[in-house]
Amino acid sequence: MSRSSSGIVAGLTAAAMAVVGFLAYQASANAPDTVAAPKPSASAASPADPSGTAKKPGRTSPTALPPQSGTGTRVVYSLALKRVWVVNGAKARTFTVMPSAVNPEPGTYQVRSRSGNIVGSDGVPIEHVVRFASVNGVTVGFSAARDGSMASPDTDVRTGGIRMKRADGDVMWPLATVGTKVVVVP
Repeated sequence: MSRSSSGIVAGLTAAAMAVVGFLAYQASANAPDTVAAPKPSASAASPADPSGTAKKPGRTSPTALPPQSGTGTRVVYSLALKRVWVVNGAKARTFTVMPSAVNPEPGTYQVRSRSGNIVGSDGVPIEHVVRFASVNGVTVGFSAARDGSMASPDTDVRTGGIRMKRADGDVMWPLATVGTKVVVVP
């Protein structure tokens, strides 16, 4: 091989490496905040747990979709774990929340109403408000503070706002329309 063809091969190799490096950088820059566990085989999923993420005997994971949390498109809220799952078919996204001073009883509810941008009962500007229950006259729902805060609720003030991060509100908002099922588990 002549010296000029070796230079061409070296140049093409360097260009290919640069393209691969650039694509790897783009992929890492656009990766989601959380990376889901590998999908189990189709035989591991069941109608009650289409994503196959329910707890297995001997294994505990706070991010696993709780058993007995329903089927289909829904929002699942675990009181004990302070965690929400937004489930759309076989896909589920989970995130932590800050519970309100007033909590709903475990059970199945439906989204009753929504508001894009309002001021919460605690005076904080909020967005992506998804209301689904009422407890002794206090409306309970999910919301994201527009300033990004997730402060602990003031136990002296009876509010029902379950706070989530703004990015999590962006995930919940398009799915949790009026009539969507909300399952509250202990």
